[in-house]
Amino acid sequence: MKKISLLFLVLLSVNQIFAQKFKLKGSDTELPLTQTEAEEYMKKNKNASIMVTGGGSGVGIAALLNGTTDIAQASRSLTIEEKLKLKNDGKTFKEVIIAYDALAVIVNPANSVSQLTREQLESIYTGKITNWKEVGGNDMKIVVYSRETSSGTYEFFKEHVLLKKNYTPSCLLMPASGAIVQSVSQTKGAIGYVGLAYLEKNVKAIKVSYDKGKTYVAPSVAAAKNKSYPINRPLYYYYVTAVEKTVSPFIKFVLSPAGQQLVLKTGYVPIN
Repeated sequence: MKKISLLFLVLLSVNQIFAQKFKLKGSDTELPLTQTEAEEYMKKNKNASIMVTGGGSGVGIAALLNGTTDIAQASRSLTIEEKLKLKNDGKTFKEVIIAYDALAVIVNPANSVSQLTREQLESIYTGKITNWKEVGGNDMKIVVYSRETSSGTYEFFKEHVLLKKNYTPSCLLMPASGAIVQSVSQTKGAIGYVGLAYLEKNVKAIKVSYDKGKTYVAPSVAAAKNKSYPINRPLYYYYVTAVEKTVSPFIKFVLSPAGQQLVLKTGYVPIN
């Protein structure tokens, strides 16, 4: 009996030593992908316990800075200020690109407009264009939806589509990508933007031109992969090196052929 009890304690201790428990937090764009990767990883590794939450890239990075998450999911790179904060706290970090994504511009399916230039998108989102008839559509007010300011998607869109110009004050800021899809699907004059994985049948993705209307390309995994679609971006994991031993097996899985197959299956673009 004593031998059995001792064996149980030894096995319990071994399991505790090899238990892999950590948190990922941040980008809503990456949320469906990370959840899928974590579920598959935990199936293969019974001692692993992974908690995945969203909230936006800024929220994830803030959690990384204050030590309340092990990995920050981010659809933007760290700012100079964020890097300095980590350095001043004596923390070294690693950046890993786990996948790529195309940012799709969406409208209500009832909208007759099916393509826009970057310049037109800029004018809509900065408030210069306020009616769909100004871009070849019906006489209908444009209702502009965006992610909130803590979102990496918000920052990326501002930098790469608006060329760092400010959003119009009338822009409606939404807490999550799913909320944008829902709002656009219910509002005839609406426009918004989401990652590829969030595209649904109840919204219409429009073609975009970055050469002043010479060529228009629709968002898709194939178009993002061959770079013909212009609004592409990397998706990151950030972690401090102090937790590397804990998180690196999971990250290696995400980067493996099996993990990258899940990237494709979930609606994102593999790194190779």
